[in-house]
Amino acid sequence: MATPTTVQTPVGASEAVPSALLGRPRWFVTLFVTDMWERFSFYGMLAILFLFASAPASRGGLALTNADAGMLFGAYTAAIFLAALPGGWLGDRVFGTRRATLYGAVVIMVGHLLMAVPTEVTVFAGLLFIAAGTGLLKPNLASLLSAFYPRGATAERDAGFAIFYTSIQVSALVAPLVVGSLGEGVNWHLGFGVAAVGMAFGVWQYVRGSASFGETGRLPERPATAVELRRVGRASAVALAAVVAAFTADAVAGTFTIRHVLLLVTVLSVVVPIRCFRGLLRSPEVSPAARARLRTYIWFFVASALFWGLHVQGGSLLSLFARDSTDRAVLGVRLPASWFQSATPLAILLLAPVFAWLWLRYGRRISAAVKFAVGMTTMGSALLLIALAAEFARSGGRVSPLWLVGTYLLMGAGEAALAPVGMSVAAAVAPTGFLSQLVGVSWLGAGMGAGLGGVALKAAGGNAPGPGLFLLMGALSVAAGLGLLLAARPLARRLGL
Repeated sequence: MATPTTVQTPVGASEAVPSALLGRPRWFVTLFVTDMWERFSFYGMLAILFLFASAPASRGGLALTNADAGMLFGAYTAAIFLAALPGGWLGDRVFGTRRATLYGAVVIMVGHLLMAVPTEVTVFAGLLFIAAGTGLLKPNLASLLSAFYPRGATAERDAGFAIFYTSIQVSALVAPLVVGSLGEGVNWHLGFGVAAVGMAFGVWQYVRGSASFGETGRLPERPATAVELRRVGRASAVALAAVVAAFTADAVAGTFTIRHVLLLVTVLSVVVPIRCFRGLLRSPEVSPAARARLRTYIWFFVASALFWGLHVQGGSLLSLFARDSTDRAVLGVRLPASWFQSATPLAILLLAPVFAWLWLRYGRRISAAVKFAVGMTTMGSALLLIALAAEFARSGGRVSPLWLVGTYLLMGAGEAALAPVGMSVAAAVAPTGFLSQLVGVSWLGAGMGAGLGGVALKAAGGNAPGPGLFLLMGALSVAAGLGLLLAARPLARRLGL
């Protein structure tokens, strides 16, 4: 078993704040409770967003087609991860990870409040605020967590991230049940409002508990110079002006539709990660050894993009399958379609501690590539299972809800194996001074996957997907997992982990 590594004690921590709570350090508790509430709002939103967008106006929905609702879901998810890049840069270079996390939480709360207002304008404005706030919070919170573990403590960091990932799944499990019941059963905007209340609790406890951080994350790791700030400001202004001008011309011509915005986000989800890796690899501040590790990390990035492109189907394709192809009557009660998504965090709650124990027990003998392979093959198994269910639905009508529950459980098992390790690997290989930025880039893999995965309903013709599409996605995931398994040793050697 790996030798335990002492976790850093924050310098300058207030003595008024307990050093430990429920067996964990106070800083750990503060961070995971913050992320727990953010995940409550995030998973609550994902549980009902597709259903809300595709619901007719008579039921308070946006009345989008299934295909456009799927694109909105994918583009929204991709935008969240795309925003992680500027969010990570702001944490590294401007605010410091502590303030960046706080600002992100506040912006998310405002976004959910906007979505609680029943107008189309406030709904889309709210989605924009939530995406921007999550992009600011997620990479900086992960970087703040990583900062408490010494470099080289790979097994301990993997286990710490796994425990952290487990803790926050409690809210991910509850969110679809609470938000789904209110959104589907009462009013969509009431569901969005509950998410705002949860995020407000997260902001309150973060402010209260941040005294336990000491000096950790208080200042930017590599402060941007005035020249750099002006250059970034000019580039951002030019990019924003170009987008506004393009869509203004589109509107004046009478050809504007929401699909054009969604397509832009999808294209950006592919282009931006490529440009980011080129910039990192060409930076004179990155040493040759760090550059070699980054090139190797690209394989994990691509695998992550594929994984999240398949995972995002849980909120779109599988929501559609739950609504239209699943017998949801249980003991005389018709279950909301959104409830089934709670099975994924349930699997994570049950299995992430097991994976954490395995990573500690075997240490370097189980490399990151092997852990990724486990996640990819498990995801593939989930999609092969639902392909079989779709075949039965095509020939015999609605199928048992157990098919969907089993699929979501397997997706959760794959996430428990892969997601915490993905964050940990990014933190471990990040060049000095680029920690939050590389964590942000790692989330771009999820953005790329979500952006491309959002067009899956187009491939299904906007209708309930047939078994062929699920079979193709499942086979692709299993093949990727086997490829990672075969390449595990050379990848581990090049990463130095």
